[in-house]
Amino acid sequence: MTRTAADEHRTVARGFTDRVYGTAPGAWDNPAPCEGWVARDVVRHLVEWFPAFLKAGAGVVLPTGPPVDDDPVAAWVTHRDGVQALLDDPGTAHKLLSNPHIGDIPLDQAVERFYTADVFMHTWDLARATGQDEYLDPGRCGQLLDGMLPLDDLLRASGQYGPRVEVPETADVQTRLLAFIGREP
Repeated sequence: MTRTAADEHRTVARGFTDRVYGTAPGAWDNPAPCEGWVARDVVRHLVEWFPAFLKAGAGVVLPTGPPVDDDPVAAWVTHRDGVQALLDDPGTAHKLLSNPHIGDIPLDQAVERFYTADVFMHTWDLARATGQDEYLDPGRCGQLLDGMLPLDDLLRASGQYGPRVEVPETADVQTRLLAFIGREP
């Protein structure tokens, strides 16, 4: 059976959601691995950049929850459920996202490629900031790393990734992915 973008999001979002629910109330202000961020900023990033991306590129408006500063858990859950509903809608497969940097791409593929991958990588950031399980699926780590390596210069130029951190070539795939995106694993 072929995994869909909806299946992938459901699985990846479950891992992030586990870390959201596992965050102690006082840990939301713990420093995160992303420079200048605290744990709640990891959630803020996901619930703020993606709705604007969808609206601009596909005219899709996601439901909004409470502000992340008031309730990061509810903000995330509302956002996650809105993205999942979009992906579960059979009509989504027939919609395009248009973006001047990437052109026209099927909406479900755009969500998986740009957003679900971001949720996956930020799962580690939230776990690290809040002292939770930092394990990421090695298969997904390998897929992301293999897809990103040929785009190294482009990704660095985007400003979305920090400088690559040097790790031994023998490091496990999660460590190599995190180092590639500029994290200190």
